[in-house]
Amino acid sequence: MATAMFQQCRGTIQLNSCDDEWGSCKKFRNYSLRFISRGFAVDVRLPTKGSFISSRSKLHLVHALSSHSSLVDPVSSISDGANDHQKNISESALILIRHGESLWNEMNLFTGSVDVSLTKKGVEEAIEAGKRISNIPVDIIYTSSLIRAKMTAMLAMIQHRHKKVPIIRHTESDQAKEWTRVFSEETERQSIPVITAWQLNERMYGELQGLHKQETIDRYGKEKVHEWRRSYDIPPPKGESLEMCSQRAVSYFREQIEPQLQSGKHVMVAAHGNCLRSIIMYLDKLTSLEVTTLELSTGVPLLYMYKEGKFIRRGSMVGPTEAGVYAYTESLALYRQHLDEMFQ
Repeated sequence: MATAMFQQCRGTIQLNSCDDEWGSCKKFRNYSLRFISRGFAVDVRLPTKGSFISSRSKLHLVHALSSHSSLVDPVSSISDGANDHQKNISESALILIRHGESLWNEMNLFTGSVDVSLTKKGVEEAIEAGKRISNIPVDIIYTSSLIRAKMTAMLAMIQHRHKKVPIIRHTESDQAKEWTRVFSEETERQSIPVITAWQLNERMYGELQGLHKQETIDRYGKEKVHEWRRSYDIPPPKGESLEMCSQRAVSYFREQIEPQLQSGKHVMVAAHGNCLRSIIMYLDKLTSLEVTTLELSTGVPLLYMYKEGKFIRRGSMVGPTEAGVYAYTESLALYRQHLDEMFQ
C-alpha cells in the first residue's frame, strides 16, 4: 500500500492506494485536491498520463475541521517535481440579477421605491434565472429592501443544485437579531445569508410613482419624460436622478459588497434596473452617456468574475441559455464538476 497524507488548516485528507484496487501503482504525482464546502466533499483528479494504471480508486477522509470558509476554496495542485509548488486560483463570482416582472411593470406604471410584488411571469423569470446560475457558487446574497428583489433572490436560489437555504438576516434591532438566531452549526452551514439594504432600492421616481407611463407622456410631453427617465443628472419632480441613485448604490457596493469579493466570497445581488445600471457603470467604467443607453432585462443574470482587483464580465445580458450566457472560468468549471459528481 502506498499512502499520501496532506494537512491544511481545514482538515486532513489521506489517499490510500493498493495494488489490488489501483492495479500497477508506482507513485503519486500531478493531481489536484480541493475542498468544496465545510462538509466532507473532496474532489481528486488523477493524471491522464504517467502515474496510475487503473480505472478504480478509493479516497479516505481522515478528518475535517470546522471553519467558516467560502463555498469554494482555492484549488491546490501538488507534485513531486523539484520546481512544482502549490497553486492557488483566487477569484470570486459576482452575479447581478434584475428582479422579475412586477405587478406595476405589467400595468406600465412608474414603480420606483413603491414596494410592489412580482407577477406570475415575474415568478417564472426568477425561477428561470435560478436555473441559469444553478452551477455557480453563491456564499452571500444582497438584495434591496423591496419585496420584488427579495422574492427574486429567494426563488432563484431554490433552483441552485447545492440546495442551501437562503435566510434573510434581520439586523434592524437587537431583538430582531436575537429572535432570528440559528443555534445549529450544521443548519448554519447549509444556509446562505441574505442581506437587505435600502441603498440597493430602485431609483425614487418622486411624483411619477404610480402614474401610467403613457398618461405621463400625454401630460408632460415625450421629450420631458424621456429626459427624466434617461438623463444622468436630471431628476423627475421630487425624485432621484440616476446620478443620485448611483451615489448611494455604488457607495454601498464598494463599502459592503466588494470587500466580500476580495475575501474570496461568491456574491449574488438581486436588485433593480437603475441600481444595477449604476453598479455596472462602476464595474465596466462606463461614462454617464454610456450608462443612459444601458438596458437590463428582468430576470436575466449577469456574471462577473473578480480577480486581482479587477472585474471581468463573463456573460451576456441577453443570452438565451446558460451555455450562451456564461464563459466558465477554471474554478467555475471545477465547481460544476463537483456538483455533477455530488448529485449524479
